[in-house]
Amino acid sequence: MGILVALLVLSVLIFFHELGHFTAARYFGVQVDVFSIGFGKRLWTKKIGKTEWSLSAIPLGGYVKMKGQDDTDPTNISYDDDSYNTKKPWQRIVILLAGPFANFLMAFFLYLAISYMGVPKLLTYVDKVTKDAPAYVAGIQNEDKIMQINGHNTTYWEQIGKAINESEGPITIVVERKNMLHTLQLEPKVIEDQNVFGEKITRKIIGITPLPKQTTVHYGFIDGFTYAWDETVKASTLIFQSVQKLITGVVSADKLGGIITIVDVTSQASHAGILALFFFTALISVNLGVLNLMPIPALDGGHIMFNLYEMIRGKAPSENAMYYITLVGWALLIGLMLLGLYNDINRLWG
Repeated sequence: MGILVALLVLSVLIFFHELGHFTAARYFGVQVDVFSIGFGKRLWTKKIGKTEWSLSAIPLGGYVKMKGQDDTDPTNISYDDDSYNTKKPWQRIVILLAGPFANFLMAFFLYLAISYMGVPKLLTYVDKVTKDAPAYVAGIQNEDKIMQINGHNTTYWEQIGKAINESEGPITIVVERKNMLHTLQLEPKVIEDQNVFGEKITRKIIGITPLPKQTTVHYGFIDGFTYAWDETVKASTLIFQSVQKLITGVVSADKLGGIITIVDVTSQASHAGILALFFFTALISVNLGVLNLMPIPALDGGHIMFNLYEMIRGKAPSENAMYYITLVGWALLIGLMLLGLYNDINRLWG
C-alpha cells in the first residue's frame, strides 16, 4: 500500500510539473501533441483537441511534447505559427520556467494545508541538564519552563537555540518553576559541530535537552500564507545548497539518492500519517523544481540556457551543436540516475 501511495504522489507531482508547461505553452499558442505521465509504452491514451493525454508504463517521470520541440531529436524543428520554435526566446523561457514554478506552487499549497491542519511544535520545557554545562551552573533544573531569553518571550523550543546563537556575551534567562519565575544569567559555551552537509561549524549551547511535551499550532488565514512562504523558501534554499555542495564535492556522490529512496521514504511517510506525507511531498516537489532548473541540456534549465544564449547572441545555436550538446546532456542525466540507483541498491544491501 505504501508503494502505491508513493507512486501516486510522484505521479501527482509530475502531473503538476507538466501541467505548468502545458498551461504556459497553450497561453502562447503552442500546440501540445502529447501530455504523458510516465515513460515508455502507453497504457492509456485519450485525445482531447490536438493533445494526446497518456498514462505510460514506467511511472518515473513524464513529459509534454510540444510541436517543434523534441528532446530525443533536437533537429526535429517546425516553423508553423503554433510551433514552440517560432515563439520568442523570452516566451520559451516562460514556458520552461512554468514547470518548476508549478512544483514550487504545489509545495506552497501543501505547506499552507499543513499550517491549517496544525503544525506540531515542542514547548519550552527542559528535560535534562548536562552536568557542569552553563545551564547547570546557572541553576536550571529539569521540568523548568523557559519563558524568556534576553527579554524576548519563548513559546516553542525552536526559538531557544536561535536566541542563544544570536546572543552576544552573557544571556539572561527567565524560567518558570512551580508557578514561580526565576531570573538567571549564564554564558553560553561555544562548541565545534557539523551542519546538515557535514561541514565544521561553531555554535553556542547551554547544555539542555527538551522535554517531549508538544502542542499543535493552527495558523490563521493570513499567518498560514506566511508559514507556507517561509517553509517553501527554506526547503528551496536547502535543496539549492545540497546541489551546490554535491557539485563542489562537500557532499560525497554516495549521498545521492535515486527513485528507490524516494519511493521508500515516501512510503514510510505515508505510514506516519497525512501530516508527515504532506511534509515530505512538499520537499519532493521543491526537489523536482530545483533539479529541473539545473543547466543540463535534457532538463528545463538546459533549454533555458539555450534561449538565453539566443537572446544575447541574436541567433540560436546551430542544429549540429544542439544535437551533440543534447546527447551529452542525456548521457549526464542518465549517469546521475544510474548513480542514484546504484546508491539505492547499496543502501538496501546494508
